[in-house]
Amino acid sequence: MGRSTVAIPEKLFFKIGEVCELAGVQAHVLRYWESEFAMLAPQKNRAGQRVYRKRDVEIALRIKELLYEDQYTIAGAKKRLANDLRAGGKLKIVSSEDDVEDSQTNGSQVAEVMAAAIRGTSEGRTAEDRKSLRKVARELREILALLDAPPRKH
Repeated sequence: MGRSTVAIPEKLFFKIGEVCELAGVQAHVLRYWESEFAMLAPQKNRAGQRVYRKRDVEIALRIKELLYEDQYTIAGAKKRLANDLRAGGKLKIVSSEDDVEDSQTNGSQVAEVMAAAIRGTSEGRTAEDRKSLRKVARELREILALLDAPPRKH
């Protein structure tokens, strides 16, 4: 089925109401998905409120697509999402309206940019290359923050 795109604002954290608005579901649905899909695991702030990162929003949108558009069962959606994430496949999301083209960068282009960065060759690096590198660095920082976070209790 065709994938629709949702523009996710460039923010570090999202409140549950913001995620619900982006996904078009109610808060109780999102909380239920958290109980069923281990990969949807927002952190909680000091006040105990859920704090979603961009990746959590992407996962919630993918879950909605699998359940509502592709008509998967919960069990089927779990398997499909786990396979998608394991394969490193991109989820269907667009970061913001300005980054629509960035979301369609293929892996070989990213690999070329990263290889040039590792070699340290700055000549010939375009603004697009620098933008791609900044995006990768931002995503790596998000991963590092997730790895540094205390483990979630179930």
